[in-house]
Formats: sequence, structure tokens, C-alpha cells
Amino acid sequence: MLKIEKLIPGGQALTTAKNGKKLFLFQALPGENVVEYQITKDKSSYSEGIATKIENPSPFRVDPKDACFLSTSPWQIMDYDYELAQKQELIIEIFREHQINIEKPEIITDHKDYFYRNKMEYALFWDHNTNKIELAFHARGSHRKFPIKSSSIERPEIFTRAKEIINDLNSRGEEARKYQSLLLRCNQNGEVSGGLYENHKPHPIFKNLTDKILGQEYSYSPNGFFQINLPVYELALKEIKKHVTTDKVLDLYAGVGTIGLSVASDKNLTLVEVDKSAFAELVKNCTMLDNNVFRGRFGGYDREREERAPRNDGRARLRSEKGIISSILNKSENVLNYIEPDQTVILDPPRAGCDRKLIDKLNEVKPKTIIYLSCNPATQARDVKLLLETYQIADIKTFNFFPRTPHIENLIILRQK
Repeated sequence: MLKIEKLIPGGQALTTAKNGKKLFLFQALPGENVVEYQITKDKSSYSEGIATKIENPSPFRVDPKDACFLSTSPWQIMDYDYELAQKQELIIEIFREHQINIEKPEIITDHKDYFYRNKMEYALFWDHNTNKIELAFHARGSHRKFPIKSSSIERPEIFTRAKEIINDLNSRGEEARKYQSLLLRCNQNGEVSGGLYENHKPHPIFKNLTDKILGQEYSYSPNGFFQINLPVYELALKEIKKHVTTDKVLDLYAGVGTIGLSVASDKNLTLVEVDKSAFAELVKNCTMLDNNVFRGRFGGYDREREERAPRNDGRARLRSEKGIISSILNKSENVLNYIEPDQTVILDPPRAGCDRKLIDKLNEVKPKTIIYLSCNPATQARDVKLLLETYQIADIKTFNFFPRTPHIENLIILRQK
């Protein structure tokens, strides 16, 4: 019998096996006793697995809503308020590991813990008994597929459309082995786009969707990057906007532009994105801003400034009645000369966090405010520790973008010491 100590940032529960090896288990909660478990990964210093028999269940344990919960949302086993409290504790622990002591952050949610995902990718399973295709997920910790009959983490319109596509494939006698997966995305109005990825063929280009964020309309591809939970994302944007206090704003890792354009379209705003498809959507979203109030055309830019930064193939500037918006196709760490002291700098990097060259430049130039939104608090804490040479934490808030999962979105506001 193994006693569960606590939850860790990966979402598993921590215990110690009889041989002294650390054991990370899904389907277990702090305080519970694990009687039986299945190993899914065995390393020299630790093992990962799934608890299969529990004694002394936690008072915070609840029955999961979905049979497939371990694959999609392994925290369905706990009370929602307990989930929120655990995420607060995880943020404190993550920052403590980087020698940063913080108070318990406020955690912000819209209290909708199911049917919130606006994007889902399904595997396809071939049922040899019925000779038909079924929607499927991969079992956690393996490449094995298993069929599903329901799923409650994505918006209902997505699952309904997925079943329609599977029914159509079966009516035509198709086989699952022809397809890699089924990707579908849904906007806030319930319109669904996406489709099947075939094996050994380029991914198709699906019809774009549009959504309004804080009243502004944005266009995006179902295949590309866009926020999964828009209602909670809007709550984060409202919080970010409170901290944009300078006329100049630099939005790094801008994606399709939803942060910068939502909170600083009335400023001298520069958006930087390296992915070409996301940049194309960013440029389109600039032209859609405020019902096309922009005058002029793309192409004008500050040649003197451009000569001091690496050349790129996507510089654009638009001037509106509100402000000047520029967009740059480049890596954020390659446009360091755009960082200025009298700026607000917005960071929303991928899970790997910020490039060290960028962190060093921020410490050197000392822009007034840094707004750092992260989907990986571990790399965020690593970066923030380096920035504390020059800055202090003015605010920290956690957003539950991904209910019923261990994933956390964390916002840090840094101001000069």
C-alpha cells in the first residue's frame, strides 16, 4: 500500500514505491492509499503509471463524467473547487522551486468546467466485430487506441459533427487505416470547421472561422493556433489591459494578434510572430480591426530601425485614427532593437519559454512594464527569476483555461524596481 503525498505540476500524484523509487500516478489524490497500480513508463530514477485500486478515498474525489477521462482530462476525479485550490498550490510550489516566494495567487474561472474546448482532434478506430469506424482516443501512456461513445470536454457541436463524419465514412464503406485523425474546431456561434487528415497526404486547408473577442472580430484557421477557451481568455485579456499604461506596446510571440490587438489597438503597437501562417492571419486581423478604420496600405516602415535589426520578409505598418500598428514576421529574439525603455512588453511564448537573449535584452533596456502570460509556469518561473535582476512582481493571477486537466495559464506583471 502506497500513501499519496501530493499532486505535482504534471498532474500526477506523487508517492514512493517500496524500492525507494519515486512514482507518479494518475487517478490518485493526496491522502489516498494506492493498493494496485499499472506502470506505463519505467525509468531508472522514477516510474509513471495509473492507480487501479484505491483505499481511503479522498473526500474531494468525485466520479468522472467520461469513460475516456484519463486521455482527455484526468482531473475529472476531483471536486472543481479542489481543482482550483490545487492549481494555486502548484503555482506557489513551481515558483518556490526557482527560489521565488509568492503569495497564493487569485485563480480566475468562468466556472464552466465541461463543454468548453473549441478544438478537438480524434483518432479513428476500426471495430473488427462490426467492420465500422469509431471515434477514438489514445490510451494515456501508450499508442493504443480505444473507441469512445461520448466526450464532455469539447463543445457539443464538435462531437455532433465528428459523429456525422464517422457515419458518412461508414456509409461509404471506408476503413480507418486510411486516415491519420479527425480535427474539428468550433467558434462561439457553434459553427464547426475542420475535417479528416489522410495518411501520407498533405493536411488540407479548412475554412477559416471568425470569433469576437472583447467585441473585436478575429479570423483564424482551424488547423492553426488559437485559444481553446475563449470566455476565460477574455477574462485574462481584461486583466492584461489594466496594466498597459504606456503609449508604446511591443507584443512578442503574437500569434494571430489577439492579445495586442485586443488590449492596445489604440497605442503604437508592434506585433512580432515567426510562424508564416499565423502571421498571415495576424495581418488579416489588423485590417479587420474596428471595421477597417485603417487608412493607407502595408509596406511602409522605419528603414533606419530596420537596418539595425535582422532583415525579415514580412514588415507591415498601418495607421488608424487610434494608433499605429506594425507587424513583423520574425523570431522575437531577432528583433531586440525594437525593445525600448518607455514600452509595455507583452510576452506569450510557447511552452519552452523565452530565449535567453531576449531576457538579457529586457534586463538591459528596462522597458517600464512586462506582461508575461504563460501556458507553462515552470519556464515562466525560470524566466521571471532572471528578470528579477531588474524587475519586481507587481501582480500575479492564474486562469483556469483548461478545467479538469492539470494545465495552468499564469499571468505575471513585472515592473521596474
